Amino acid sequence: MEITSNEFFRTRRLVLKGAGVAALIGLGVVPFEVPQALAAANDKYPEEAFKQKTEAEAIKALYGKTAEPSDKIKLDAPEIAENGAVVPISATTTLADVSSISFLVSENPISLVASYKIPAGTLPSVANRIKMAKTSNVTVLVEAGGKLYSAVKEIKVTVGGCGG
Repeated sequence: MEITSNEFFRTRRLVLKGAGVAALIGLGVVPFEVPQALAAANDKYPEEAFKQKTEAEAIKALYGKTAEPSDKIKLDAPEIAENGAVVPISATTTLADVSSISFLVSENPISLVASYKIPAGTLPSVANRIKMAKTSNVTVLVEAGGKLYSAVKEIKVTVGGCGG
């Protein structure tokens, strides 16, 4: 495929314009607004919650309240995980006004394995691959409308993942 000189100069101009705009933003000449959805990435990391050994301690450190079971949360995970090092899980919910979704594994050395902030207007659905030390209950916590909800599923692990 041959590029004509016209196409070459058009592409070159686009690259130079992009580099110029980036330079002006860097110098502060052109204002750069960060959308609110991207600002959520700068939320404080819940360091204390990720240090807790038990589910109850992690929930207290992360949310400061207890969760009530909900049938509006769908936790999708295998019944049996052949390898505890890579267990696929996902959670979706029909609850309104969801602000966070977290996963806990009761038998792991550190109970909290993942926590996500959900920006307003975002589909409340997350998926991940987690490590599990051994057969255990996996709990998904959903904070919605200022309340905390949960769903639990037991996953049997045949080969250990966290130090197993």
